[in-house]
Amino acid sequence: MYLTGFADEASQDLDLQIKATKALGWNAIESRNINGKNIHDLTEEDFEIAVGKLESAGVHINCFGSAIANWAKSVNDPFDITLAEVERAIPRMKRLGTKLIRIMSYQRCEGQEQFAQERFARLREIVSLFHAHDLTPVHENCMNYGGMSWQHSLELIDNVPGLKLIYDTGNSPFMKDYAKGGDVWQDGWEFYNQVKPHVAYIHIKDTLNPKPGEKETYTMPGEGQGYVKEILADLQASGYDGGISIEPHLAAIFHDPAALNTPNDKSYDLYVEYGQKLMKILADMGYQHSLYRR
Repeated sequence: MYLTGFADEASQDLDLQIKATKALGWNAIESRNINGKNIHDLTEEDFEIAVGKLESAGVHINCFGSAIANWAKSVNDPFDITLAEVERAIPRMKRLGTKLIRIMSYQRCEGQEQFAQERFARLREIVSLFHAHDLTPVHENCMNYGGMSWQHSLELIDNVPGLKLIYDTGNSPFMKDYAKGGDVWQDGWEFYNQVKPHVAYIHIKDTLNPKPGEKETYTMPGEGQGYVKEILADLQASGYDGGISIEPHLAAIFHDPAALNTPNDKSYDLYVEYGQKLMKILADMGYQHSLYRR
């Protein structure tokens, strides 16, 4: 088991992302944004500069935190948008030796019609394109079709051969369960236990159920309602040996632009503190981690 994280929550500056990673004693980043652009959207020049900095520092990109079919994209958007992102991501993953890429299943549609068959068809093609290059797309339970309930995630598994899952501990507490009518919060422990045979990667954040009329509140790991400690203990008991990636959302929230204006020093400190608290939880349960190896 290795530790990594969305280091763009420490800073948009790659030098500080690398510094935060090394401060934690880690050697991997789940790369999402660098200087405000997703890693698959950087210019070739900026991408090569990033590669050089990573190689010099001995820091690897273990996973692309892509924008492919994410919570900001509609299933009714032209599929060419998605295919172009896939085509940009593949050579960059190969250049970096990265095997995992986070994808989603497009934002939930308002109303009853969710265009499920169109989503399944698109994801089958996305997965096929990555598998052709020996790359592994992993779907996150976020504000997307698969994140509407554990039943929706398993629908994806049933309809998209070869798809694997990310389980994010902090998403269920602030998302409604649409298999139960959409008026109750999801139960993260239930969600995790139902999907865990298909989970290949873990995101750690922690959240409290929103109060009426308010947004969700993010907490340090183990202090919210995401069952972080229980899930980590279960992973240990089951012999999980994959990646565990922190996504604190304490200073930088990527679906809340107002939160991206937090000063870098606070973001950096919170990111490092978050990683340290996760390591303390793991150490207390005797769960040892090692460095990422490609």
